[in-house]
Formats: sequence, C-alpha cells, structure tokens
Amino acid sequence: MGGSGSRLSKELLAEYQDLTFLTKQEILLAHRRFCELLPPEHRSVEESLQMRVSLEQILSLPELKANPFKERICRVFSTSPARDSLSFEDFLDLLSVFSDTATPDIKSHYAFRIFDFDDDGTLNREDLSHLVNCLTGQGEDTRLSASEMKQLIDNILEESDIDRDGTINLSEFQHVISRSPDFARKPDPLFSCSAPLRLSCDRSHSVCPSKHPVREPFHC
Repeated sequence: MGGSGSRLSKELLAEYQDLTFLTKQEILLAHRRFCELLPPEHRSVEESLQMRVSLEQILSLPELKANPFKERICRVFSTSPARDSLSFEDFLDLLSVFSDTATPDIKSHYAFRIFDFDDDGTLNREDLSHLVNCLTGQGEDTRLSASEMKQLIDNILEESDIDRDGTINLSEFQHVISRSPDFARKPDPLFSCSAPLRLSCDRSHSVCPSKHPVREPFHC
C-alpha cells in the first residue's frame, strides 16, 4: 500500500480494536489483504471502506478454494442485500470467526448458519443431505446411495433432535457441539476441512460476543 493515505487512522484502528479481539497489526494486515482484491485506483482508506469485493474475488483466496462450504461462508458474512459481496468490515468479521481463539459459541453459531442452506433457522433433512454431499463430494465413488443417505440422516436426527420435530435447531446443534471438547480447537469440518482463513500473521481473534460487532450481525 502506498503513502499515508492508504493506512487506517489511529482512531479507526482503535475503534476496530475495541470492537474485536484483533490487534492493530492484524487489522492493518486484514486491510492490506482486502485492498489487494480492489482495483489499484480504489485502494485509499476512504474508498476501501466503502468498496465491496465480489463473491468471486473472495472465493479466489487460497484459504477458501478447497473449502466445500466456501460459497455459504461468504454469503453468511455478506451484508449486501444480494449477499454477493463483502465489505472490509464483513471481511473482518469473517476473519474473527475463523480465529483460533474464537469462542465455541461463536464458531457453533456461524457453523449452524452456514449449514442452514435454506436459511430457515433449522437444519432439516435437505440441509443435512446437502451438508453430507459437501463433505463426501459428488463423485460416483464417494456419493452415498439414497438408502445410505437416509440411514445417516436418521442417525444424525436420532442423536441431535432433542424435541423430535424432525429438524435440528440452534440450541440442539450447540448442545451436540458442547459435548465435543475439541470443537474450539478443531471445530467440525467447516473449520478444519481446509486451512483456516487467517491473516498473514500467526492468528486473528474473534469478534467478542460481549462487545459490539464491527457491523450489524445477521439474526437467526
């Protein structure tokens, strides 16, 4: 990035640091990474905070290319009406959730939203089928038969559907996750199937649940 006009101000850095667990260095690195996806003529601080990066550009990041949930991840974190682009603040939130130190509640909340493919607030049989297909792939040698898929989903619901309504809600999902002590470190295939999306430094922290998020969060 070029001169002083391309660096976030001390005031803005302090604000982002107060709203997240990110250090000032990590925020600067995130901004630089985001600006690399913008046209050179739009990389000033003022423009970069107004610009949005398309879904296609975000999906081009090496850390996301191999993730079977990459499109859902981007759409969940997007605040655009069409959910087809990310702002810098969307990007910060994404980095926060993928942090090693994001809390299990944050990780499970976003994992649930990403797995909820139809965005109806529950994981139904179609969501679970889509989830399994994402994990196993669509190849002839990996795709489950209809009977295998039914049996697997029956088993998932038997284990997770506490109120027996045929779906898994957020509290049921988090209850299952809470019984997995490794979730915070290796939180299900969503976060472990590929390298976690992170800054060039060692780590990036999560949005703090006790603080205000950088931007308005989605509501389940």
